[in-house]
Amino acid sequence: MLELPIVTSDPSEGVAEAKPAPHRRRLPKWLKRPMPSGEMAYTSQVVEDLNLETVCESAKCPNRTECWAHRTATFMILGNVCTRPCGFCSVPKGKTETVLEDEPERVAEAAARLGLEHVVITCVTRDDLRDGGAEHFYRCVLAVRERTGAAVEVLTSDFRGRRESISRVVESRPDVFNHNTETVPRLYHRVRRNAEYQRTLDLLKQVKDEAPEMPTKSGLMLGLGESMDEVLDVAADLRANGVEMLTLGQYLQPTQHHLPVERFVPPEEFDLLGEQCRQMGFSLVASGPFVRSSYHAGEMASVLGRE
Repeated sequence: MLELPIVTSDPSEGVAEAKPAPHRRRLPKWLKRPMPSGEMAYTSQVVEDLNLETVCESAKCPNRTECWAHRTATFMILGNVCTRPCGFCSVPKGKTETVLEDEPERVAEAAARLGLEHVVITCVTRDDLRDGGAEHFYRCVLAVRERTGAAVEVLTSDFRGRRESISRVVESRPDVFNHNTETVPRLYHRVRRNAEYQRTLDLLKQVKDEAPEMPTKSGLMLGLGESMDEVLDVAADLRANGVEMLTLGQYLQPTQHHLPVERFVPPEEFDLLGEQCRQMGFSLVASGPFVRSSYHAGEMASVLGRE
């Protein structure tokens, strides 16, 4: 199996009944790194000019400076307000926004201006919409592909398990279908309220059943109180449901109103976990403190395509 050269340090993403920690924990030395060089202004201007949302900003991703300096971003569609009160995520919750019909064309235009060859599109969860936003996802994938010819990776919500919604996104033929597991099943009630572990596995299995040739991908955040054995059990479940690509990264508390970090996982443990997961048969595993589900996504997909 090939190993993606992304392994070293990492923080996370991530509002529910989380009790604020009395104080935020100091970062260990492996989570401190110099500010990446490069100019973010162009990416920022494109996002602002086209009135787009990015998960880079909304989820307070620690890799934003690096990615934007390299003129890449993960587009977040369907507004900037989520219907799920997840304890780890800093995306705003509350009254949802109207879905803007021209968003697919604006996402496609941004991808063209940035010169992206691999475009990652994610979304807020929209339980208020009958199809969870699946048709809008479909239109975004097609618009980007028509405008740029780029590969497209989707990182979707669970659509509350609606099989027809999942099928609609599959029909757009994304180059990678990603849906994050986020954590181990024991912690779902605290970390992913209103989500279900089995529903996540069922979604990934449905994608593989409907499009066996389509690579599927999932990711977990570590440091929320899970054991390493639980992480490996989740990895085994993902493999049993056909998932080929796995990302493991460190959870970082975005604000004091979110779930606290229970533990900072050392880089050597990420390395060990990554190797154990590769031995399960994953085609690609990115495991490290700064790894995120869409971080270096294009490199992951291109390596998979060369196998």
